[in-house]
Amino acid sequence: MTWLVTGGAGYIGAHVVRALIADGHEVAVLDDLSTGFKERVPDGVPLIMGTVLDPAALARAFGDHEVSGVVHLAGKKKVGESVAEPLYYFHENVEGLRVLLAAMGGHGVRSLVFSSSAAAYGMPDVEFVTEDTPCAPLSPYGLTKLVGEQMIAAAAVAQPLSYVNIRYFNVAGSASPELADRGAANLIPLIFERVDAGLPPRIFGDDYPTPDGTGIRDYIHVADLAEAHTAAARRLIADPQTALTVNAGRGVGVSVREIIQTVGSVIGEPGLTGAVEARRPGDPARSVASADRIREELGWTARRDVREMVESAWAGWRR
Repeated sequence: MTWLVTGGAGYIGAHVVRALIADGHEVAVLDDLSTGFKERVPDGVPLIMGTVLDPAALARAFGDHEVSGVVHLAGKKKVGESVAEPLYYFHENVEGLRVLLAAMGGHGVRSLVFSSSAAAYGMPDVEFVTEDTPCAPLSPYGLTKLVGEQMIAAAAVAQPLSYVNIRYFNVAGSASPELADRGAANLIPLIFERVDAGLPPRIFGDDYPTPDGTGIRDYIHVADLAEAHTAAARRLIADPQTALTVNAGRGVGVSVREIIQTVGSVIGEPGLTGAVEARRPGDPARSVASADRIREELGWTARRDVREMVESAWAGWRR
């Protein structure tokens, strides 16, 4: 069985590709390299240049590589950018998924692992977010992920399709330095970028109803997240009737100030502090996963802690 990984040359995608290979699967990658890097694709893994918005590229991928399942990670993911450019996000994330689902139906591809997001929940006032927590996205990005899940469920009624939606919480770290996040869109690399510039890390809001006033998130090591995808792939192979949505997180909340302190400890600047700025639109005060369902359904549990995330991310950043 060959899995097509869309966005497989990206930060998360490159980890997923390696985890699938380590689990014994054949893999092909579809990526336009707009944010990915060709050198992240392992030797021997076919790279199809293109996007999920291009039916011809999808036809080449499905036809040339006997694809029987898709791990769909391609898309746009910046919350603030989605607020400024909502129609662009609907085109890339929603229309892209629609084109992909149509191509899967036309080529008889019946298994899908979908990269969703905790942003679909919005800002629920709960200690732990379960998969049954009502969804009320605060950003167009989060809405595109929720609409994507709904589109997949509707398509599964009309065409043979089994699926696992994985709602990512905050992804960090690296399995090896060369696979590290090269962008500065997530909190930890944003802190590194500021440190390199001799500037204090930015804290977007310190007046949230949390113990230290800064936002609390559930951070998950990217290597753990990649293993969650292999667990989903195994489930889809074993049970072609699967229709499942799961959280991927540790169930542990960490504040922005705590992350900054951990970074300071790792890089040898224990006095590192942040500069407070206004809240960003679309950011919830707290978002921490309940990870019970993914453990029960897929047998998966995160194994790496926040310090491991920061240490591995810093090694990659320095490289």
